[in-house]
Amino acid sequence: MGQTLGIGKATISYDDFAQADLIIIMGQNPGTNHPRMLTALEEAKDAGAEIVAVNPLPEAGLHRYKNPQRVKGIIGRGTPIANQHVQIRLGGDMALLQAVSKRVLAAEAQHPGTVLDHEFLAKYCSGLEDLTKHLNLLDEQAVLEATGLEAHEIDELAARYLKADRVIVTWAMGLTQQKKAVSTIKEIINLLLLRGNIGKPGAGASPIRGHSNVQGDRTMGIWEQMPPAFMNALEREFGFDPPRENGADAVETINGLRDGEIKVFMALGGNLVAAISDTNAAEAAMRGAEMTVQVSTKLNRSHVVTGAEALILPTMGRTEIDMQASGPQFVSVEDTVCAVHPSWGKVDPVAPGLLSEVAIISRLARAVLGDKVKVDWSGFEQNYDLIRDHISHVVDGCENYNQKIRQEGGFMLPNGPRDSRTFPTPIGKAILTVNVLERVDRPPGTLILQTLRSHDQFNTTIYGHNDRYRGIKNGRHVVFVNPDDLAELGLVDGQFVDVHGVFSDRIPRVLRKFRLVSYPTARGCAAAYYPEANVLVPLTHLAEGSNTPVSKAVIVRLDPVAADADSAPGAKAGAAPNRSGAALPG
Repeated sequence: MGQTLGIGKATISYDDFAQADLIIIMGQNPGTNHPRMLTALEEAKDAGAEIVAVNPLPEAGLHRYKNPQRVKGIIGRGTPIANQHVQIRLGGDMALLQAVSKRVLAAEAQHPGTVLDHEFLAKYCSGLEDLTKHLNLLDEQAVLEATGLEAHEIDELAARYLKADRVIVTWAMGLTQQKKAVSTIKEIINLLLLRGNIGKPGAGASPIRGHSNVQGDRTMGIWEQMPPAFMNALEREFGFDPPRENGADAVETINGLRDGEIKVFMALGGNLVAAISDTNAAEAAMRGAEMTVQVSTKLNRSHVVTGAEALILPTMGRTEIDMQASGPQFVSVEDTVCAVHPSWGKVDPVAPGLLSEVAIISRLARAVLGDKVKVDWSGFEQNYDLIRDHISHVVDGCENYNQKIRQEGGFMLPNGPRDSRTFPTPIGKAILTVNVLERVDRPPGTLILQTLRSHDQFNTTIYGHNDRYRGIKNGRHVVFVNPDDLAELGLVDGQFVDVHGVFSDRIPRVLRKFRLVSYPTARGCAAAYYPEANVLVPLTHLAEGSNTPVSKAVIVRLDPVAADADSAPGAKAGAAPNRSGAALPG
C-alpha cells in the first residue's frame, strides 16, 4: 500500500462499512479472528450491502452471524452475511483480482466512458495504460487453474463489482502470508482505483491487523526500517543522532541468532518461538543466544527456549491499574482504521510491586545510558503524559496528543488517501501497477496447506481444544482435507497421517500422527492449526518484498501411519461438516 497509495494503513473508518454497496472479504475469518468486524458487516447488510467472501474454507461467521447483543441474534436465526462464497485455491487470490480487473476494463471497452472513473484516474492516478496492456494479455485458462474456480464464479464477482458504486476490499493474513502477498495487495489497489473506490464514503482498502495495537507500534517508531523523516524528528526532539541503519525483522532476527550475529534477544511481550515459522530451527537459534530476556504478562513457550542466560521480567497488562507517582496512568492504542483511544486498567495488578513496561524500559535506559542522552527517564516512568508530549513533537498527526487522547472516543490520525485523495507517493499520485502472475504448483500426491487459528485461540494463546465453528472437539492435531482429495490420495476421514513438508532443501519437517478430517475446503488444499503447523514452514519460505513467512502455501505430503485412536494425539471430529457445509452453525 505504501508503494501504491503512499500510506500502509486502511483508507476507511468503521462507519464506511454501513455506507458500502459491496464488501469483498479476502483471506480472513472475522468470526474467529476479528469479531468486531462481524458487527460492522451486520450493519452493512442491514443497510443493503452485498458481501463476498473469498476463502478456501467456508467459515461459519460469514455463513450466518448471530449477534449476542441483538434480540434476533439470541432467539432468531441471525443475519446471513455472505451473498457469494468464492472458494479460492490457496495462492490464487492475485489471479482472481487480475481477472476481475480485466473484466472491468473489458466492460469499459464495450461501453466507453461509462465504467471506469475517468475523472478520478486522470486527476489522481498513474499507470492505467500499462495496466490495461498487461491485463489484456492475461490468460483465462491460467487464471482458472491458479484459482480453482469456474469462469462463471469470477463473472459473478465482477458483475457485483461493476454494479456497486462504493466498494470496500478488506483482507488479513490469508493474503499477507503468501509468496506474492505484496503483488496481491497491489492488485486490490488496482481494482479499487479503476472505479474511484478510494477516498469516498463507503469505499476503500481495509487491511486488518492481527493485534489490537500492532499498527500503533509502527506509528510510534517500533519498526526496523523507520524512514529518515521520523529519525530526523527524533534527533531534533532529543538532541542525539539515532542509528540510521535498518534493524532486523522477525525472520532476520532468527537468522542472526543462528549465525551468531545477534547475541542478546529481548522481547516486550509476544511468543516468538511459537509464532515464527520453522519451529525447530527457530528454537535452535534462540538457544544459541548469550542472553534472552522476556518482558511478559504470562508464561508461554518462549520462556523455556532460552539462551545461555535468561531473564523473565513480569509486567503489568494494560487491563491492570497502573498507579505511578503522579497518579493512575493510561496508555493509548491505535486500531486498524487509524482510530486512537486511551486504554485504562480496571483490575488490581496480580502481584504487589509489579512494574509496568514503561517503568521497566525507563529504568533499563537510565541504568545503561546514564546521562549520555538528555531524557527524563524517571519522569517518563512517573507520568506518561510526558512521553505523549514528546510524541506530539515527533509523530505526524499526534500534535497536542494529551488533549486529543482525552476527547470522547479519542481521535483519528490523518490519512491522505482517505481524507483528501492526497497520495504521498514519490510522484504525488496513486499508482496502478503491473504484477506478474505466478501460480502455486502442487506436485502429484501433495496438497497445499494453510495454517489457521481455532475458535478458542488468540494468536499463540490457546484457551481450549474445541473448535465449535468447524466441528472439532478435544484436540488440535488435525488436518482438514477435501473429501475428494482424500479419495484421490487413498485416505479416509479419521485416519492418522504424518504430515511432511515438501521443499527443495529436503530438510525433514514433519507433524506426527495428525488425524484427517473430511472438510469442504477447496480442492487440492488442506489446513492445520497454528502454531503447531509452523514446524512445516521453512524460514526461507517468505513473501517477496515483505519477508513475511509464507504460511498459506505449504506443500505437504500425507503419509498414513498405524495409530491407536485412543492413544494418538489427534482430536475427535464432532459433527464434521459435509461437503456442502451443512454442519456449519447457524
